[in-house]
Amino acid sequence: MQEVIRAIEGLYQRAHDNVKAMVSDGDRISAKKLNAHQLAAHGVAYLATELEACRQLAAWSGRVGGDYEQKVARAYIGEVARSIPGGIDLGPCENVPLSDLGITVNDLRETLLKPSVVAFSSKHASGGVYLELAAHARDHGFPNRGFDDEMLDEIRSQFSKFVDAEVIPRAQDIHRNDILIPMDIVDRMSELGVFGLTIPEEHGGLGMSKVAMCVVTEELSRGYIGVGSLGTRAEIAAELIMGGGTDEQKRHWLPKIAAGEVLSTAVFTEPNTGSDLAHLSTRAVKQADGSYVVNGQKTWITHGARADLMTLLARTNPDEPGYKGLSMFLAEKTRVGEGEQPEFPDEGLTGTEIKVLGYRGMREYELAFEDFKVPAHALLGGEEGAGFKQLMRTFESARIQTAARGVGLGQAALEDAILYASEREQFGGPIFQFPRVARKIGRMVARIEAGRQLTYFSAREKDQEKRCDLEAGMAKLLATRSAWEAADANVQIHGGNGYAEEYTASRLLVDARVLSIFEGANEIQAHVVARRLLES
Repeated sequence: MQEVIRAIEGLYQRAHDNVKAMVSDGDRISAKKLNAHQLAAHGVAYLATELEACRQLAAWSGRVGGDYEQKVARAYIGEVARSIPGGIDLGPCENVPLSDLGITVNDLRETLLKPSVVAFSSKHASGGVYLELAAHARDHGFPNRGFDDEMLDEIRSQFSKFVDAEVIPRAQDIHRNDILIPMDIVDRMSELGVFGLTIPEEHGGLGMSKVAMCVVTEELSRGYIGVGSLGTRAEIAAELIMGGGTDEQKRHWLPKIAAGEVLSTAVFTEPNTGSDLAHLSTRAVKQADGSYVVNGQKTWITHGARADLMTLLARTNPDEPGYKGLSMFLAEKTRVGEGEQPEFPDEGLTGTEIKVLGYRGMREYELAFEDFKVPAHALLGGEEGAGFKQLMRTFESARIQTAARGVGLGQAALEDAILYASEREQFGGPIFQFPRVARKIGRMVARIEAGRQLTYFSAREKDQEKRCDLEAGMAKLLATRSAWEAADANVQIHGGNGYAEEYTASRLLVDARVLSIFEGANEIQAHVVARRLLES
């Protein structure tokens, strides 16, 4: 494995150096040139992501030491090495030829087309190997997660039981009837500590690691993506308050968030700006008594009606058009339950639901603020102009958690595919007997495990208080793509039934589709990753 990884590293380094020369302006990276060579730069980002996934799979299989885990790692690494010469996939309908990254045939001959590397891929990433991976998953279960801490296995077991008993049996009804996640599920999540998982014990939380957060999020998302995403709302709010809040804000809000007494929603995005936060136009005007009056529109506000707390990003300095004019507020609102009218009873706040294909159970809204009043003490940290800086601190955790949601949803698709392929009989036996069905399943095993181990790696980096926007971005890129691939393959395995609303496969497909869009679309993620890589 290591020889193949070194070959991928060698090709990556050549591509990195070539593209860096394309986008550099003297000693710095030129934003204009980076945009002009976006495809090549993003190709470097995806190539680096696959390389890091290979490293993490190799390290994981070495720690675990099992034959099955070794086989999974070799299959993934072998397929990466075999696929790269044909170009780098950036997503559906996007493939960047290596020539765009300055890679020559001679570069390939010296790296991935070396006879020993080609032989490794032919042996360890063959169709027959994928059939073996699929059969093992069906008959003996999935790979060992490789946790160093036994407590993580206990946490996974506890949440797996909760999901199997209380979430999966109701997920399809929540989706098909487009209803809010029932409060008894939310209350049970509170009892299990989901909303205070990483909040320090002195503030009422469990003080656990980001790896534990990934394990919990993965299991909850395996049951239903909306349930897995509820914890993300709390994580974003808590990180904002822990990182930028005053002592009083921490004492007031963190215990309530940890206990599930307060449900939060992130109110950042605007209709005409999307990920371009520097151009937000929602205004918060300071009054004589120190309070603020907010006017503007926000969109894609998840769980907006039921939330008690809005982490609201608004412009307090109209003379500063960029990031420096933004401030963050901890704005209270009235919680509204299923079927209650009006959904937004607070003065100065109205909302319109955005109907969506999937990712239901929390609902999405466009909010309009018209002279909405926010008290002075709601300004996060008591500091104007720090909103973007405060928000940036949350991005790493949010993207790691989104990667974990992708892993969980991918795992759900894998399990659903195995069950259906084992039970569905055609031409005298279960369709699992057909190589193209089982091969899909075997590949799903390897792709999902790669996303999982890369996600855990990024979480470990965060737990060590290292800067990990690079690793978090890579994890999101890979895990969300793996989730989509698994969900799509699961529908194909189901055939016509996969397109029917009554089958879980159709729900998993539409739920998987959003993962590469929110918490920073994957195009944005690739740009962030590329810039970080090319600056080094």
